[in-house]
This record gives sequence, structure tokens and C-alpha cells, in this order.
Amino acid sequence: MSRSKIQNLQSPKGMHDILPQEQMWWDKVRKEVDYIADYYNFSRIDTAILERAEIFEKSLGETTDIVEKQMFVFKSRSGDRLALRPEGTASIVRSYVQHGLSHLGQPLKLFYIGPMFRKEQPQSGRFRQFHQAGFEIIGGDDDPVYDAQLILAIYRLLERFKIKNLSLHINSIGCRNCRPVYRKKLLDYYRDLAPKLCKDCRRRMKQNPLRLLDCKNEQCQQYKASTPMILDSLCSNCNKHFKGVLEFLEELKLSYQLDHHLVRGLDYYNRTAFEFFTDSVAEDGTKFDFALAGGGRYDYLLELFGSRQSSGVGGAVGMERVIEVMRKTKINLGLRSRQKVFFIHIGDVAKKKSLSLIEELRDAGIPVLESLGKDSLAAQLRSANKENADYALIFGQKEAFEDSIIVRDLKNGVQETVPLRKVVNEVKKRFK
Repeated sequence: MSRSKIQNLQSPKGMHDILPQEQMWWDKVRKEVDYIADYYNFSRIDTAILERAEIFEKSLGETTDIVEKQMFVFKSRSGDRLALRPEGTASIVRSYVQHGLSHLGQPLKLFYIGPMFRKEQPQSGRFRQFHQAGFEIIGGDDDPVYDAQLILAIYRLLERFKIKNLSLHINSIGCRNCRPVYRKKLLDYYRDLAPKLCKDCRRRMKQNPLRLLDCKNEQCQQYKASTPMILDSLCSNCNKHFKGVLEFLEELKLSYQLDHHLVRGLDYYNRTAFEFFTDSVAEDGTKFDFALAGGGRYDYLLELFGSRQSSGVGGAVGMERVIEVMRKTKINLGLRSRQKVFFIHIGDVAKKKSLSLIEELRDAGIPVLESLGKDSLAAQLRSANKENADYALIFGQKEAFEDSIIVRDLKNGVQETVPLRKVVNEVKKRFK
């Protein structure tokens, strides 16, 4: 039976591979996330990439863009409606409730790193498969100190990426008590403007008026400037909470900008909402018009999952976004170039002894590259050149019988033969 060839296949639209030459950026991001998590006492949690679709539909809001347009939803063979997770917080809270994590010390500080999926139109800083590093403080009460701690951790993380000109935008979107008052004011403002709004905004007026402030359509931008400010409609408790958050930030000397249009795109948020941006400009003049990180408070989410009413606050960093900024602004990762040794064999006898000899070298702490599947000296030297190796260890038939090896400096061509028992010391001397 003949097999048809698979031709012209590429990764799905908006999904991307992370290639070997790009991994150093990702290693840097993961390393710094682990550092900040350890520094501020966040414990790692990994949740399922696949969840029941209703987890996001009920928590994010059925009228949000994510649920209406962007979720990847499908039915399993058993008929379950499943979704690739579009964000991390709902999954974390589901796990928190399911596994009874409220019995641990409260509040519980958790962090995660992993892929998320949204069916967006791919563009700079936006992918259909993207990665987030997130931090959550769950349980306890709604003390504004937790909001400040969460914001501080994310700010310090962005600092460790060496991203310059960071700006924190912050707002309060109120609670169940005061938000309806503001919603009425917002609808009153937009009522006469309805015919001039985009199709989505006309729908939002009926279903989710707060999302009018989140519209990116140029047609609607001109009307946002004069909208009523939600801060004027906060109840006394929300006003006190937000004032407390800002006071903590001021004590930390962490500057911020009040952003009256910042509401975030998820229904589970209440009170504090925040996003981080950068005013850095790439060498080619590119300006970054996307948020690097964002989050907020969610005091009703645990209750929605069947837990007793408890508070939470969280935020996430877009890993692709920070890497794009780091690369385009030529941020130095501070990586030291490691000297490389390439092992070359010549002849069958030498080849048979090569694996054990290479293992001895690696056990001694010498990183060894090789291409044992190639028998030609020229081919192996070409491989060493591609790897930009500094030294070659040449092990031929003669050397195998004499228990010796040739150490060649590939930069200047100088070489010498040394006994195998001394090769580790000889190589380490050259590394100095």
C-alpha cells in the first residue's frame, strides 16, 4: 500500500513553533518567573489545558469576546463540551475548589506558566496559541494589601526582564452594589450615540455596557473621552478599597496612571483592574501598543464555583509579548558564551570506544558535542565548525591503541597529543 506524501503542511494559523535558537529568550523568562515566585512565596500549580467549556462560559461571561468569538470549543466522543483554556484564572479557581485548597494556609499564593488559546486575528503580540505566566492570591479577605502585593510581584518581574519605561494603568470597576449605578449613567450617555456606534457596541449596550469602554474600534474611540467616570459612582466600601490600593502603591514608590476606561475583558473582575505597558521604542521605531501584563480582583469567582464567598486577586504576563519587546529593544540577556568541545572519531575501533570515552568526559564536567553517525573526518570538522566549537578532540585508530587523544585548537589550528588519563585536565586548563 502506497502512502501519499504530506505536502505544504504548516502549523495552524496563529500557532507557532518555538525553535532552538529562540529558546534562550524563553529560558530567561521562565527563570525570572521562578525567581519572582520563590522571592514572593508563590507555589506552582499546573492545571489541565482542556476544561469543560462551561467553566469559562459562566466565569468569563457569556457575552464577552473571548466566549462569543475566541474560544476553541468542541465535543468529545462521549458528548462532553470541552474548551482549550483561553486564560488561567478560572482554571486555577476550579482546581482550588475541586481539591479543597482552602484547607491550606490562607491566602494561598499560586503561580503558573503555560499555553492559552484564543481564536484571535494573529498580529504583533497576539497569537492563537500564546503563553502566560500568572500569579494568584486566593482566599482570605479583600484587603487592598493583596492587590498591591500582586501588582508589585508583576512589576518586579517585568523589571527583571530589563524592560524600560514601564507604566502601570489602574482603575476600580466597583462591586455588585455600585456597578449598576454606573451602568445606568453609561447607558444614558450612549443612548443618543447608539446609531453611530459599531455593531459590537450596539450589542454591548444591551448585554454588557461596561464593555463599551473596552472597544478598540476607531469609530467608537472618539466617544469614549467624555464618558462618565466610574470612580465617581463607587460605593464607600469600593472607594475605601481603591484608595487603600493606591496608598500602598505610593508607599512602594510605584508610580501609576488612573485609567478611567480600563475595565478588562472578563466578567469575573470587580474593584481593582490594572495593566502594564511600556513606552520603549524598538530600534526600527516600532512602538508597542499592547499590554505586557494585566489582571485584577475577583471576589465573586470562588462563590460561582460553589465555594463559600472568598476573595481573590490575580494577574498574568504575556510571554510572547515580553519576549518581542526584549528582542526588538536589543535587551542583553547577560549570557556568557560557553566554550565548546567537539569529539571526532576516525575508524571503527575508535568509534566503538567513543561513547564510553565521551561519557567519562561529560561526567568530569566537560560539555562535549559530537556527530558519531558521520565517519568522515572532513564531515565531522564541518559539524564542529557549524557548532562554532573552540576545540576538537580527535580520537583515531592510532590514539585508540596508544590510549591518547589529539587536542586541537580550532581557532588557530595548534594541536598536541595527550594521554587519555590527562585529557580532562588539559581541556579544563584551556577553558580557563
